[in-house]
Amino acid sequence: MSLLKPRTLFGRTLVTIAIVSIGFQIFMMLVIGSLMLVPLGQRSADDLAALMVSVAENWQQQEPQARRQLESEYMRRYQILPSSNRIPFPESNSWLPYRFFLQNALSRRSGEPVRLLQQSGPDRGDWFWVDIPLQDASVRVGFPRSRIGVHPPIALVLVLSAGAWVTVITVIVLVRRLSSPLESLSRAVRTLGTGEWPEPVSERGPEELASLARSFNRMTGQVRELLANRTTLLAGISHDLRTPITQIQLALEMLPDEGGDPHLMAGIRRDLERINRMIGLFLDISRGLEGGEDQQLLIEPMLNDLAGQYRERGADVSWSPCPGCCQRVNAMALNRILSNLLDNALRYGAGTPIALDCRCIGSGTVITVSDQGPGIPESERERVFQPFHRLEQSRNKSTGGSGLGLAIVRQLAHAYGWEVSLESNLPAGTRAVVTLRNRNRNAGQPVQREQV
Repeated sequence: MSLLKPRTLFGRTLVTIAIVSIGFQIFMMLVIGSLMLVPLGQRSADDLAALMVSVAENWQQQEPQARRQLESEYMRRYQILPSSNRIPFPESNSWLPYRFFLQNALSRRSGEPVRLLQQSGPDRGDWFWVDIPLQDASVRVGFPRSRIGVHPPIALVLVLSAGAWVTVITVIVLVRRLSSPLESLSRAVRTLGTGEWPEPVSERGPEELASLARSFNRMTGQVRELLANRTTLLAGISHDLRTPITQIQLALEMLPDEGGDPHLMAGIRRDLERINRMIGLFLDISRGLEGGEDQQLLIEPMLNDLAGQYRERGADVSWSPCPGCCQRVNAMALNRILSNLLDNALRYGAGTPIALDCRCIGSGTVITVSDQGPGIPESERERVFQPFHRLEQSRNKSTGGSGLGLAIVRQLAHAYGWEVSLESNLPAGTRAVVTLRNRNRNAGQPVQREQV
């Protein structure tokens, strides 16, 4: 991820405002420097050049005996020292703008190119010297670096550093105030997307963001109420349908001579049984989605009981124990999921053996149910989780399937934060994989993903 293009809103806003603010500071310094500081520096350098030329001319006109006293006077009053010393000094390589201004000013006044020399020493510090050409000869005049006083590089660094820090701190505080409500809302949306009910989002901050948070909290409450009402309605309708079906079954049993048509009566009984099974599935959905208390559960005893129940029904179930696997789960929901997967494997496995396996992975548990039947095409492995969806050939009405078994599995898995997937069980068949993970779940609150 590029530092200039972060992924978060906070980072992007921070970088954008920081770049604009620092760029404006640089532009402002360039404008101030070019329109104010440079002219002031040139004027000051011109004044100093005029003073140095005047000192050199006056000093040259004096007798050698008087020059010593004059040097002290110039040094005391102007911090300028004329000297007869001709020790060669190197040309100054300072990047101080004042150096260039002074050289240009001296060159204009003398009519000849002038170069500033530099002397460095631990005793006297840095000095600048220049040989000023006069009519008869040249006079060396110098002044200490401290006479200029300014330190542009240090000033530039201090101004930019202070400006950058003030800008960054201000931007962080400002952007955090704006992005914090959005981050809270984003976390709540992600939580809702995983199948959990989020805590209410704080409704503080700017009016626009506070209004957005209020709307989200209102929407969450409405969706929760809607799903709870739907689950209650589903359970109520399913329960109420059983009463007339039971009465119809009782009336059929009381008809003499099988109602005169045994084949028709047998068909009616099969249809009633099929309707009764579907109502039972709907009730399973409602009971599972109503939540309930999670409990710390040893997985092995539950799977061992399930394997035993299906063996009693004549199924060939091989069971691989997983001693020590313990998970905090809703036992009723997990039992319903595994029972539906075993029913599917038994119904569509064409009488082949069924393998039930369990293993611990970190803080979770993986349970697999495998059959050796004809299998499910890869393109259909997600669609079979949709309610009433059945494969054309292997899952038709003659098999007795309602198309709700896997839909219930997916519903309950999403409700409790588990994962269910179908894979190919080489060399033949299908393997259903259930992954259990511990999580905090709001008890008693239905969480649904699929329509049933």
